[in-house]
Amino acid sequence: MKVDIELIDNLATLSKLSFKADQKEEIRQDLEKMLNFMEQLNAIDTNGVEPLIYVNEEVNVWRNDEVKQLITKEEALSNAPIKNEDYFMVPKFVNKV
Repeated sequence: MKVDIELIDNLATLSKLSFKADQKEEIRQDLEKMLNFMEQLNAIDTNGVEPLIYVNEEVNVWRNDEVKQLITKEEALSNAPIKNEDYFMVPKFVNKV
């Protein structure tokens, strides 16, 4: 496929973009590089190579949920500036209208 300014203009119209002349030339060069790279990939022999569907073979590797009491309620509330026996207390910040 040949990448020319006409193709760049068509792509710009389809994508609702506008480019200056020097930008069009940069885009043309970049598209040429991408197409050349794709041609290199197409030249690689992939016969006998299975398609990669998943990155690894692991299936549902989950840990079991276990309830653990890491710190006590008193330890959790020990550094709170305002608290009662069970909860952190915060200033009211929602006003009724």
